[in-house]
Order: sequence, then structure tokens, then C-alpha cells
Amino acid sequence: MTSPFLTTRDAVCPAGLLKRAQDLPSPRVAIARAGSALPMEAAKEAFEANIMQPVFVGEREMIEAEAAKLGWDISDFPLHETTGEQEAGTVAANLCGAGEADVLMKGQLHSDTFMRAAVSRDAGLRTGARFVHIFHLTHPDSEQPLLVSDAAVNVNPDLKTRQSALESVRDLLHKLGVPQPKIALLSATESILPAVPSSVEADELSTWAAENLAGADVYGPLALDLILSPEAVATKGLGDNPVAGRADAIVVPDIVSGNTLFKSLVYVGGACAAGIVMGAKVPVLLTSRADPAAARIASVCLASIVANGA
Repeated sequence: MTSPFLTTRDAVCPAGLLKRAQDLPSPRVAIARAGSALPMEAAKEAFEANIMQPVFVGEREMIEAEAAKLGWDISDFPLHETTGEQEAGTVAANLCGAGEADVLMKGQLHSDTFMRAAVSRDAGLRTGARFVHIFHLTHPDSEQPLLVSDAAVNVNPDLKTRQSALESVRDLLHKLGVPQPKIALLSATESILPAVPSSVEADELSTWAAENLAGADVYGPLALDLILSPEAVATKGLGDNPVAGRADAIVVPDIVSGNTLFKSLVYVGGACAAGIVMGAKVPVLLTSRADPAAARIASVCLASIVANGA
């Protein structure tokens, strides 16, 4: 029986996000192991939306066969022939490191293989910053985004990694036109309780941000109701808090809470989830077989904005 909590609404790529990407030069997107249905469909959709120029990496025969199924002539696009997952990931990452592509995108290969290629020193994508994944979530009835980090890459991020997440979230929101973003640090409570380690760590991160992170308001610990609900904020007497009830972004303490939060917003709230990995020389896109078309397009839009330095 289908759960009554699941939404029946389809995700919608924000029109403003799409328009902004269309107004920018289309980035060259290296697709690691492109020869399967999902990455080829995503590439065709994004190319036809005028938000990317594909650079195919993988088995030529498979790539051309998938393109033919879509009735798509890809003869004018670069195609780098490789064999297997590891070689495809390596070649695609190296193309980005060498400046021959502007965005790195996962195709038909395992996420760990793909990310190993991206973080390899030989690829030339390291910048000294930690790699952190950010979801840009929007409701079908609104284009106002809520960012969540890190729900996909860092399993149990230490304080240094969450400091990097705060910096990456701030930088992305600046690029999206939010000059002084409000970033909440998720816990199960707004009190600092030794029995709840995430609350103690959130307090430490808030102190660090006040001293080191210009251009953003950061506060924690906050439970989810106090992050999202002005009514809960008023009831608990936190109306003067600069972040509570009005957050632009949430930095989570671990992958379980982040993954659960983003999937709840998608499957219960109908959110469109555009995902991007920050911290590399180029934006990195981790696609999923479960991603609807709207999320794939929104992810490329986000990468285009970052790649163009907008």
C-alpha cells in the first residue's frame, strides 16, 4: 500500500534558475561513462534547454547507440573513448583538470569510483578545500531555495569539514544572489546538551563562524521546527534570533540526518533537489537513477552558475 505521506506532486525546476543559466555561456560538461539511458537523456535535455555542451566519455559504441535511441545526432560533440568505470572517471576528471571541460558529471558508474577519480591528485581538481555536497531544494509553489549540506558525500564530517560546508554554502548563496545568507546548524534541540553531541558541535561552529565567516549569519544548535517554522520560533521565544525560522540553508551533523532531511523534502514535500559538489576546481554533479528530469536540469543550471562565476 502506498504511504499517505508521499506527495503526488511532480518536482518543478525553478523557472528563474533555468532562465539565469540560459543567460550564461553553456559550460562544457564532461560526462563520465555516458553510454547509458540516464546520462544521455540528461545530456540531451540540458543541451536542448541551452544550458550545457556535452563532452562524452566512455565506450563509443554504447554512447552512439544510446544517442540513436533518442534520435540525437551527437557527431559534433567531443567523444573520448574509454573502457570501464575507472578509466571513464579518470579521463573525465582529467579533462576538467586540464581545462578542457567546465563541469564534471557522473554517468553510468559507481559513485565511489567517480569521486575517487575527482579527488585524485592526478586529476588536478583539488583546491585545498574539502569536497562537500550541497542540495538546492525548491518547493513546486516557490522558487525560494533551501540548501542542505552534506547529504551525499561526507558520512560523518568533522568540525573542519563542516566549516568547509559553511563556507561552500555561503559562497553558493552569494552566487545565487543572497548577500547575507542565514545558515542553521541542525541538531535535535536548541539547547547545548552534552548528551547530544551535535548540539555542542553546533555551538562551537557558531562561535567559529562569528569569528571567521564574513557574509553570513550562522546559528546553532536548532531543531528542524525552529529552522523552518516562524510559529515554533515565536512559541519558544526565539523571535530575535537572526536565523531561526528564516534559514536559507542547513548544515547537518552527519549523512544520515542530511540524507533523511533532503529525501523527506523531496518525497513528502515535492521538492526539486538540484545537487552539486563544491570545493573542486570545477562543479561536480552526482546524478542518481531516482532523479526526475526537473532535478537533473536544475542541477546543470546550478553547475552553470557556479562554473561561470555568476
